[in-house]
Amino acid sequence: MTAVPQSTEGRAPNKEPTVERTDEPTSAIDTPASEAASRPQPEAPHPIPQDALIILAVRNVVVFPGTIMPLAIGRPRSQAAVQEAIRLERPVGVLLQSKPEVDEPGPDDVHWVGTSTDVLRYLTGPDGAHQAVVRGLRRFRVTEFLTGYPFAVARVQYIDEPAEKPTDEPADERGNKPAHQPASDDAEIEGRGRALKQSALETLQLLPQAPPEMSAALQGIDDPAQLADVIGGLMDSTPEEKQALLETFDLKARLDKLLELLARRIQVLKVSRDVTARTHESIGDLNRKHLLREQMRTIQKELGEGDDSAEEMDELDKAITQARMPAEVDKVARKELKRLSRMSDASGEASMVRTYLEWLTELPWTGAVGSDAEAGVDVAVDPAVARTTDPTIDISEARRVLDQDHFGLEKVKKRILEYLAVRKLNPSGRSPILCFVGPPGVGKTSLGQSIAKATGRKFVRVSLGGVHDEAEIRGHRRTYVGALPGNIIQSLRKVGTSHCVMMLDEVDKLGAGGFHGDPASALLEVLDPEQNATFRDTYLAVPFDLSRVMFLCTANVLDTISGPLRDRMEIIHLPGYTAQEKLQIARRYLVARQLVANGLDAQRLEISDAALTAIIEDYTREAGVRNLEREIGSVFRNAAVRIAEGQVQRVVIDVPDLAAILGPTKFEADVAMGSDIPGVATGLAWTPVGGDILFIEASRSPGTGRLILTGQLGEVMKESAQAALSLVKARASALGIAPDALEKSDMHIHVPAGATPKDGPSAGVAMYVALTSLLTGRPVRSDVAMTGEISLRGLVLPIGGVKEKVLAALRAGIKTVMLPARNERDLEDIPAEARAQLNFVWLKQVDDAIQVAVPVLST
Repeated sequence: MTAVPQSTEGRAPNKEPTVERTDEPTSAIDTPASEAASRPQPEAPHPIPQDALIILAVRNVVVFPGTIMPLAIGRPRSQAAVQEAIRLERPVGVLLQSKPEVDEPGPDDVHWVGTSTDVLRYLTGPDGAHQAVVRGLRRFRVTEFLTGYPFAVARVQYIDEPAEKPTDEPADERGNKPAHQPASDDAEIEGRGRALKQSALETLQLLPQAPPEMSAALQGIDDPAQLADVIGGLMDSTPEEKQALLETFDLKARLDKLLELLARRIQVLKVSRDVTARTHESIGDLNRKHLLREQMRTIQKELGEGDDSAEEMDELDKAITQARMPAEVDKVARKELKRLSRMSDASGEASMVRTYLEWLTELPWTGAVGSDAEAGVDVAVDPAVARTTDPTIDISEARRVLDQDHFGLEKVKKRILEYLAVRKLNPSGRSPILCFVGPPGVGKTSLGQSIAKATGRKFVRVSLGGVHDEAEIRGHRRTYVGALPGNIIQSLRKVGTSHCVMMLDEVDKLGAGGFHGDPASALLEVLDPEQNATFRDTYLAVPFDLSRVMFLCTANVLDTISGPLRDRMEIIHLPGYTAQEKLQIARRYLVARQLVANGLDAQRLEISDAALTAIIEDYTREAGVRNLEREIGSVFRNAAVRIAEGQVQRVVIDVPDLAAILGPTKFEADVAMGSDIPGVATGLAWTPVGGDILFIEASRSPGTGRLILTGQLGEVMKESAQAALSLVKARASALGIAPDALEKSDMHIHVPAGATPKDGPSAGVAMYVALTSLLTGRPVRSDVAMTGEISLRGLVLPIGGVKEKVLAALRAGIKTVMLPARNERDLEDIPAEARAQLNFVWLKQVDDAIQVAVPVLST
């Protein structure tokens, strides 16, 4: 809150407005309204209507009803408006400019809600400056701006307080009724008014120079509406906040806004007061400590005791020598050490330099912290030589570790072994950056741990999910308080060696670039084998060799990774697991892990393969095995309770026991349920967590041939539906469809799960089959699923995510899968046991899909 509101109406933004009243009679002419009206001035060409107001546009000030405020009148047009109002003895409507930079505001440059005011005084200074002292009367809303006047004139609608009591008192000669009749029977308004008054008085107590008269004035106001307007005018809020208060016609809402603004202001004032007090205390304590340190040094010198500062300098010098930094970095470190030796211990910069030197000496410049450097020898290490000291890679051992830790994933293991073989034969070469892409729970992070174990390296993980600040990758500048290196350098210091496996997890979930920079762009230098040998962290400000680090990345999807960053990585896709693969993973890894986690062993608990298969098929539906492990843990915890209570000594879990432990089945074993209704086809979709089946439903109703699409479809999917309908129309006669069936019917295509957004062209075949089935009255086979993009020539075009979609069809109980013929090359990616359980139909034309999906239809 402030005691003196200011106005800058009529002044250019770069000039200082004159808004204060003068205390000397000779410096300004105090002109009553009658004298100002007698001066020559431009008169209106025709009378101003009674329901109109002369408008005065002002900058950076809002007048509230019941408040008195001085306004600087600088523009000739504004001076003419005020003088005409004085001459006609009419109120002036004050509107806040929405665009303060405009010198001649029009209707689009002002807010349309303002306050009618009475001009109490009109002042003219010796330098030609004009001021008017106005008193706010009533709120109004502009309904129409009138033209043909030398100043702004507008028709207005006055706004009465909603909480006012009706009054029979007549309006005055200006058409204004007495304002702010208190609604004493409204307990909510009265309570808010009391709370507002209390907050305002508390704010005045926190202000260092608030006049006591202001507190007394606020104490004397009982009307909540009048109190809100007075406090709104006194607050030091922004003009836009005050305008929002003025435009809040509901009294309760206005009081709530003011209470919120005052609460925030009170918190700011309290924090400011506490900070000021702590600052004074800190400065006094700092001076006292400095004096005590100087006295201690003098006493130690007289006693002949050692100087701690000198000992610290010797330790840092020894640490710099043992770190065996490159020559360029060593030079920087010794320069900073020399600066530190000349600084006082009480200096704030001394602590910053000391921390910087500690970071430099604790980083693995030669591959590992604590290398076999000789004490007292300053050695510069060639990065090319250092790279040859990589840990020995045993390919056979790496193969054994990968097979032991992970079931399946043969292509992935093959590529990792190739990677390690090249690294072994050419240690100084630039190896690629591998990026594992796949749905959650398929083992991307654990693969990185296995690689570290197979190569004898240490493993460190850096989570990038949600990182939105470039400084978290590159570090902060040392000039900032609490500055630190980026996560890359911090991780290397923690692991203690640059011959490590560093996994950058969830690289696809980096925050978007903004005010704090783009973290994805900061990773470009880290993950570029051509540049990371001279990576420069902002905090260190010296190059650091990252080429010895084995970088691995993980992601769920590639779409959110920027193109330049994706170009620096070699993508390795990790598909979802089949049911048989999940059973093997559960039997080999998950069961043993959950037994240990729940304090059990194989002698006290046994679970059958049938029970594991039931959990996989009836209680989980995912590409990975994360939820599967959770469900196994739930089963084991139930058994642990029974064993701990002494009910049983040994528990055997089989299929009939699952319902009592896990409840009813969460997923039906046969999702692809049969339907005798024409117009329903089963499609296949790809999701970030694996594949899924997608039902396409079509119906028709009497209409004019419109196409209605529902189910949160994206633009590409909408285009596929339009293409499918156009193709059906073009082939209507060949399909045996009557022409009027299309011309006199509206087609509605719906994809269930309407709350889930869907997009992509691969549902084109399913949409064509659903429309054909609907118009011919023949149901689609329920054990058939299809995918593929269609063209207007009837061609079936290739799609992506074949393995995920096929595995989803297998999980759903589908027997026949129709795929584009040009995707036949992707068949080898599908596990052999999945291929053995499915019948594949390869589509070149959409007619091929009709013959299989609707076999009774003659084409």
